[in-house]
Amino acid sequence: MNVPSTGQRLPDPALVVLVGASGSGKSTWAEQRYRREETVSSDALRGVLGSGPHDLDASDDAFSVLETVVAARVGRGLTTVVDTLGLDQERRERWLGLARAAGLPAAAVLFDVPERECRRRNAARDRPVPALVLGGQLRRVSEVAAALADEGWDLVVEYDGGEAAATATAATPRPAPEADRRSSQGLRIMLQLSRFPWGEDPAAWLREVALAADAAGFAGLALMDHLIQIPQVDRAWEPIPEPWVSLGLLAGLDTRLQLGTLVTPATFRPAGITAKAAATGRG
Repeated sequence: MNVPSTGQRLPDPALVVLVGASGSGKSTWAEQRYRREETVSSDALRGVLGSGPHDLDASDDAFSVLETVVAARVGRGLTTVVDTLGLDQERRERWLGLARAAGLPAAAVLFDVPERECRRRNAARDRPVPALVLGGQLRRVSEVAAALADEGWDLVVEYDGGEAAATATAATPRPAPEADRRSSQGLRIMLQLSRFPWGEDPAAWLREVALAADAAGFAGLALMDHLIQIPQVDRAWEPIPEPWVSLGLLAGLDTRLQLGTLVTPATFRPAGITAKAAATGRG
């Protein structure tokens, strides 16, 4: 679970880009908070495509594969942690654009670890980064720190290596929701989803609909709860999702929508299991 030491939860799913010099602890931080499959590491890819993690001759190939993997995972709405130096603004903005297109929140984690500690860790490595190169990286970190707030990240997390030093600040905070999101007539308008022309990517279609509903000012979104499609809407064999699983997906988008079902039949929804499903999605 991706939880900074302050206890504030990072969005999940999300794009998380790590920014910091060699020896700042990015890989260790990611290992402690994410599954290995969720992290895309340039060093690890150098190890796969070259003679080892420090094979700079394999860098071009490693970053080519990294870009492909990041684009594929983000496009599928999966949590993706990019473990590189993160000091290249053009790359950061490209990854941020992928997250925006997929409807994923995007967070940048800045590792502002003291220079002495970075140099100590680097010196202890089997193959340390040359001192002049590391010095350049450390200078770039201070420059990037000022730029991140203007790049449009949903969240910027600063980490200085201390046990309780992670702080999170919203770089682009959401506007406060209107009181109870009511219309000028005092009505709360819910969007009902009954047909699902989602093609080959159901999750992406549902995300797009929910994000559009949130941006349009709907108070909430409701799904149908039927085992098969009903005749008033479409043919019985047309797609219809399992609503509680789908609502769990939508709850992870961090919208201001209230989520629920139009009905939940007691004939095949035991009360205890349904209550637990609802509580899990809410959490």
